[in-house]
Amino acid sequence: MNTDLSGYRKSYEKDELRLEDVPENPMELFQTWFHQVDAFFPEDETNAMTVSTIGLDGYPKNRVVLLKRYTFEGFIFYTNYESEKGKAISANPNICLSFFWHGAERQIIIKGRAEKIAENLSDGYFESRPRGSQLGALVSKQSEVVKDREILEQKLLALEKTYEGKEIPRPNNWGGYIVKPVEIEFWQGRANRLHDRIRYKLQEDYNWLINRLSP
Repeated sequence: MNTDLSGYRKSYEKDELRLEDVPENPMELFQTWFHQVDAFFPEDETNAMTVSTIGLDGYPKNRVVLLKRYTFEGFIFYTNYESEKGKAISANPNICLSFFWHGAERQIIIKGRAEKIAENLSDGYFESRPRGSQLGALVSKQSEVVKDREILEQKLLALEKTYEGKEIPRPNNWGGYIVKPVEIEFWQGRANRLHDRIRYKLQEDYNWLINRLSP
């Protein structure tokens, strides 16, 4: 197989990102971009983000998850703590998040440290999930080998009967992480591949150093 993709090209011309226009705190710019993409590009799943970890085998691995909350402190998502990503975070909590919004020709790359959130916060989010999603968290031993899908479906049916008319408890191995950023880069596509890249780096005094990067 030899497939040549060198002719694939797109000119990015929708917007610009000027250093003199950005706020002092990157979370303010993240919120602005998020709301703009959510409002004007509904075809994008705005809160879909790539989580990158260094696995126990020494290889980096990316996967897409959904951002569920963000604050000035960081970015929150939920997962199985015993999954491949959960084990990787336990061994090395330094991870990377990234968003790519093709409609807006924008990308955000976030370096940060992942920490488990308080159990009561995980409880609160779990209770807000649809019952099917709650049961799914009980059914799946995430990242473990399973012989076939029928095993999962049979287990789901059994749990539906067990918890019929009852509250479904949050599994102890399921909950949230907050990723506290130390560096955030905002990328705006521009013509002729001269893209705008603005990077925020957290300093020891907790202020952000802001620089423009060459594309």
